[in-house]
Amino acid sequence: MATPETIDTRTSRISAFLALQRSTVGVLAMAVLVGMGERMAERFLPIYIIALGGSALAIGLLQAMDNLLSALYSFPGGYLSDRIGTKRALLVFNLAAMAGFALVILIPAWQAVLAGAVLFISWSAISLPATMNLIYKVLPQNKRTMGVSMHALVRRIPMALGPVLGGIFIGVWGERLGVRLAFTAALALAAVALVLQQRLIADDAPDANARAEACELTPERNPLKLLRLMDPAMKRLLVTDILVRFCEQIPYAFVVVWCMKTIAAPVSAVQFGLLTSIEMATAVLVYIPVAYLADRSTKKPFVLVTFVFFTFFPLVLLFSRSFAWLVLAFILRGLKEFGEPTRKSLIMDLAPDSCKAGMFGLYYLIRDIIVSAAALGGALLWQISPQTNFMTAFAFGIIGTLGFAVFGRDLPATANPKEF
Repeated sequence: MATPETIDTRTSRISAFLALQRSTVGVLAMAVLVGMGERMAERFLPIYIIALGGSALAIGLLQAMDNLLSALYSFPGGYLSDRIGTKRALLVFNLAAMAGFALVILIPAWQAVLAGAVLFISWSAISLPATMNLIYKVLPQNKRTMGVSMHALVRRIPMALGPVLGGIFIGVWGERLGVRLAFTAALALAAVALVLQQRLIADDAPDANARAEACELTPERNPLKLLRLMDPAMKRLLVTDILVRFCEQIPYAFVVVWCMKTIAAPVSAVQFGLLTSIEMATAVLVYIPVAYLADRSTKKPFVLVTFVFFTFFPLVLLFSRSFAWLVLAFILRGLKEFGEPTRKSLIMDLAPDSCKAGMFGLYYLIRDIIVSAAALGGALLWQISPQTNFMTAFAFGIIGTLGFAVFGRDLPATANPKEF
């Protein structure tokens, strides 16, 4: 029978393998708790807006805000993390989200929903640079990809469970009261996350004297000036990533239309939900083994394979005309997460030490603003034909993948990696 000492040793080994330590556990708890509240309430905002007398225009405005703010919040989120430290920045972000939740709870009007959404709808985007910065600071080089992968993995928990819980709230208490109660639960979960975050995450407030002794630059608030500090290798990664994201986003909104309306044997809503679950399960299964290999190898091959999966999804989808073939297509779609944490880790590797969070945010700011045009382009292409949409997306993917294969920079593997 295992002794307490043996159990402690095994637990320590598992924690070390999964890059779990005090600060990263705090970040993961935050991702689950705040994400759970966000997903169980935010997903039903369109229904709530209609119940409050809002129009389709208000719902469209909400979606437009989500896309725009997700892009615009990335850089200030990174800058604030570099400026005041990750722990304090996350405190600010969580308080802002809680204020947004409270506004929706207290004022049952669709205008209040839009105002509150400004504070909470892009919480993931504004907190991501700070989260990546903390993972990079507290973990050794040979565990950073695993840390990013664990963050990506636990974020799938609220994605899967949040809408289910939100649906239960609406089913029991109705659309208006149910959504407000869901936001109340979100507020409570965010409060718990805030307490855990502040207790578990180590304080990393920048020391001005230490920075001066190290001759580091102060965090740059001007994104144009910060762009000049971007490593040429990161610029090449950014350009190819944009091309591959065009491949993803051009058909993105029409995947459900293709599956449920266009093909000869359309699937039901339940079957489409099952396809989405298959995609998510595939992504979860590949995170940890790929992170383990990437931390002990070079990163470029894993990012390149990811770009390949992105590229071939629209092509495979084009030839998937039944549920059985769609299962294969969505497994392929789930595999696009193969090297996504590795790509995030590569961005942090290529960013200057004095402004890693800010540079990460700038990368996403540039990428997401440019890629936002793909949705409109995808609609125009779909009006020509679904085939035109999918093949154009495939062409963007091919160009981006080949570009990264030729011009992407590799990093040396970690020498003699050891568990921390």
